[in-house]
Amino acid sequence: MAIDNNNPLEKQNNPEPNGSNSEASGRGRKKPRRDGKGSNTQTNNATAKKSASKTQRTGKGANKDSQVFATTALDPSLALGDAAEDAAAYAEGGIKAVGDQRIIPFMKLEKPMGILSIILVIGSIIAIAVNGLNLGLDFTGGVSADVRYEQSVEQGDVVTALADNGFDDAVVQYLGTSQELLIRLPPQSDNIDGLNNSLSEALALPNNDVEISNVNIIGSQVGNEIYLSSVMSIVLALACMLGYVALRFQFKLALGAVLSLFHDAIVTIGVFALFGFPFDLTVLAAILALIGYSLNDTIVVYDRIRENFRRVRGISPRQTIDLSLTETLRRTIMTISTVLLVVLAMLFLGGDGLFWFSAALFIGLLAGTYSSTYIASSIPLAMGLSRDDFIVKVKPEFEEEIVTFNDPKMFEQD
Repeated sequence: MAIDNNNPLEKQNNPEPNGSNSEASGRGRKKPRRDGKGSNTQTNNATAKKSASKTQRTGKGANKDSQVFATTALDPSLALGDAAEDAAAYAEGGIKAVGDQRIIPFMKLEKPMGILSIILVIGSIIAIAVNGLNLGLDFTGGVSADVRYEQSVEQGDVVTALADNGFDDAVVQYLGTSQELLIRLPPQSDNIDGLNNSLSEALALPNNDVEISNVNIIGSQVGNEIYLSSVMSIVLALACMLGYVALRFQFKLALGAVLSLFHDAIVTIGVFALFGFPFDLTVLAAILALIGYSLNDTIVVYDRIRENFRRVRGISPRQTIDLSLTETLRRTIMTISTVLLVVLAMLFLGGDGLFWFSAALFIGLLAGTYSSTYIASSIPLAMGLSRDDFIVKVKPEFEEEIVTFNDPKMFEQD
């Protein structure tokens, strides 16, 4: 009997030969087996490996810190080969690959820079002990006079006029306008009345009347008190910085920060002692401002170090610090560049009143940028800084205890 292939009923009752039914049933199995065995597991692993390697090669999906995060969560054993040394580290949510970001090995120069810092500090202490500081009138005492001219006057003309009449080493500053001046002189032997007459004759300029409104004589005892107060202010500032960083971060980092700040201050003072630059209250204000600026730069580096210690795994502490310094390098360069522009403007355009203030800031900024990179980071590393210093550990008394017991009723029913 012939079979009509065009009849759908006969097609249903008489399946086609050559195993068409078996092929159809085979094509219907598209889901993985419930027990997880078979080729599907291998296929998924191969796809995961291929996706991770492609992500690390192309570097796509990098965040603002130029760090690459692989989107596939793999077994940690996959990254423990050669690539783990310079390419990948484990983090929360997957693998954090740092191989595509160029990390500058700052800590390779740790020992040479440490030796240089020791030489600079020892040299500065020797210069201060041997040469001493060329203390200004604020510390040694002297004469202070408020002067007002009828017309505008140049500071250089007033200094020259005073020097021609026997008043050497005079310091002249404007008080708001170019007609009002503050004149400071070394200690004089004359009394107030004789000093007023001598200054009136010395300050007289052609076609420009002068009026001396106030003359004060500052004793050496007052200058010594100001000097001691200045030293105590620097020590107190460093102590406060130590306490803040210790509470905010970690004591190892706090010690490194304070030593770097001490390095900046002592090197700046040592340069002034070595070359005999005048040291007055404006220079002291520059050093205190320098301590605040240098600490701010150090805090930025420390914050990134703490973040990377918590997030990045699989690299050594030295590599973590190199990574943190590399990530903050651009910010450091931009900050120091803008501040140096302002300091140089004050140095060349600010006049005599701001010259030594700007010079102290310029020296300190160079020392502070160097110390924030090396001293503040290498000292904690030498003290054994590690990831354990930033991870909160649960105390044993607060750990949960799992208790199991048997129900007596269960045995009674049996």
